[in-house]
Amino acid sequence: MSTNSQLDQLSINTIRALSIDAVQKANSGHPGLPLGAAPMAYTLWTRFLKHNPANPKWYDRDRFILSGGHGSMLLYSLLYLTGYDLSFDEIKNFRQWGSITPGHPEHGLTPGVEVTTGPLGQGFANGVGFAIAEAYLAARYNRPDHEIVNHFTYGLVTDGDLMEGVSSEAASLGGHLKLGKLIYLYDDNKITLSGATHLAFTEDVATRFEAYDWQVLRVNDGNDLNAIQAALETARDETERPSLIIVRTHIGYGSPHKQDTFEAHGSPLGVEEVKLTKKKLGYPEEPAFYIPGEALEHFREALEKGSAWEKEWDAKFQAYAAAYPEPAREFQMIMRGEKPENWDADIPTFNADAKGISTRVAGGQVLNAIAKNVPNIIGGSADLDPSTMTALKGMGDFEPAASAPGDEQGSVGGGWSFAGRNIHFGVREHAMGAAASGMALHGGILPFTATFFTFSDYMRPAIRLAALMGVHVIYVFTHDSIALGEDGPTHQPVEHLAAMRAIPNLSLIRPADANETAVAWRVAVENAHNPTALVFTRQNVPTLDRSEYASAENLVRGAYILSDAPNAKPNIILIATGSEVQLIVGAQKELAKENIHARLVSMPSWDLFDAQSKEYRDSVLPPNVRARLAVEAGIAQGWSKYVGDQGAVLSIEHYGASAPYHVLFEKFGFTVENVVAHAKKLLSESNDA
Repeated sequence: MSTNSQLDQLSINTIRALSIDAVQKANSGHPGLPLGAAPMAYTLWTRFLKHNPANPKWYDRDRFILSGGHGSMLLYSLLYLTGYDLSFDEIKNFRQWGSITPGHPEHGLTPGVEVTTGPLGQGFANGVGFAIAEAYLAARYNRPDHEIVNHFTYGLVTDGDLMEGVSSEAASLGGHLKLGKLIYLYDDNKITLSGATHLAFTEDVATRFEAYDWQVLRVNDGNDLNAIQAALETARDETERPSLIIVRTHIGYGSPHKQDTFEAHGSPLGVEEVKLTKKKLGYPEEPAFYIPGEALEHFREALEKGSAWEKEWDAKFQAYAAAYPEPAREFQMIMRGEKPENWDADIPTFNADAKGISTRVAGGQVLNAIAKNVPNIIGGSADLDPSTMTALKGMGDFEPAASAPGDEQGSVGGGWSFAGRNIHFGVREHAMGAAASGMALHGGILPFTATFFTFSDYMRPAIRLAALMGVHVIYVFTHDSIALGEDGPTHQPVEHLAAMRAIPNLSLIRPADANETAVAWRVAVENAHNPTALVFTRQNVPTLDRSEYASAENLVRGAYILSDAPNAKPNIILIATGSEVQLIVGAQKELAKENIHARLVSMPSWDLFDAQSKEYRDSVLPPNVRARLAVEAGIAQGWSKYVGDQGAVLSIEHYGASAPYHVLFEKFGFTVENVVAHAKKLLSESNDA
């Protein structure tokens, strides 16, 4: 039975009342979660969460994730009440134009919001990334007598979160990695948007998470602060398992007519029901947005506590810096998002070679050259390191030391520990993408992921949210077209370039050869304000002789004139990306034999090109040259923007087949001869017009 103090109860009801008032004023939102989950959130925020509202970016703060982002007013209430830079007017302006209190929490918009949540399950998986980041930084920088990284990742998750597959992937990974500083409160209220959970969700959640090697704790009464506190203390004491605390709550708690019904989930309670709910809670019915002074004073103690915590940490760090100046300097550098001087000094330059190498192999060499100088690049693949070429050689595996079998040193050398930089995500693309966002958002980490391009579909929701947040994540996608070959159409991406390019704020780069690949990696590392997708070939492609063709450094502008017609007066412009650039190179030579002069444009990145000035774009694709042919082994969608209404695209508008890649390119028309034929046909049609 709860023994909450009067001040505790008043404070909890203040969260509840503020939340339902904001939802009612907006005439939109989700009152049920804040009403039911307020006690556990209050307990966490006032008794456990180490944070400083005056400095939301303090390095060693605990992180809090509201995975059930629809309950955003719970978080906004806590942020306002504890003293974050969130005004009372913004609370009243919930879900309105121009407010910083949107319907679902958005990172970078509202101070104190660690991650954008709303699509269920994403926040759960993000939290695994936050915990990975904390574990890596602690292992790399802490010393036995100086602990500068020591914080927890907490989250509030819902039934809907636990139904989503991404949560299962992430929970499995988190349990395997023994992420003991990851603690989730599960709002077990038995109701979803459309009805009771038993309509679709009858599994034994506790047993499932125990099988994932999580510590599972139960609180039978979501209003019992002492029980919640005891569970959180037990969770914090567990060092080798993440914890799931199952808290039995009541959605819409206190609402006389809507508690424990789906009607409390996603609609305002109604003016009269709000009053009745406050009355039942023993809270003043009027005025709306009333905040008792003693409750606000109690919440604002977080400012004094936070300041003291940060000052204590500052003193610890100063002592650490005196004892270990070089690690301290490096730690501060990466936490500020900076890179070492000459970080790119070892990026290789590739010699011209007609046989060439695949861009995946070149990409792996470049990644290793960069990682040698950039200590916070960590990441891995979805069980595909040997194929994506993304293993960081000699840099160890990110694994709990206790999991090392015998004296085995890990798959890529360097041993097993949380200081290892190769993360084995397993065949969990969706969780991999979401965890990478969490790693980046934590700070101090530049994460990369890798898988076959066709499996970008499995990652797309996480990639979209990363782009929405503008986080610095690098996605490596290999096996980029039908040239994958014998594995057949299930593994051959056809529509994927168009699909990835359609995501706003995602930079996509498909380099033509090894030297463009080197520049692409440099761009991705420097591109700190949004995620970057690097799309690489499985098959070898020629390394162009740059004494004959323009420098690969031009890739930074998205598209550039690779080779021009005499006197820069082309009859036709041939445009291509990736492995198809070699086809337009060959076609230019063949067309020249017939006195047809072609300009070659390598266009590895549409978004980088679109960001250039109109003058530059017109210099590459002059409006007066209307005969334009784009060549790409994917669907044509989107290319009309660059070829215009009199241009054409040599593309593939159907799925591939199982055969060696050179056979597929021949059968599907990706040959020099077919490019020449299309170019001549296009010119003939232009002349006829």
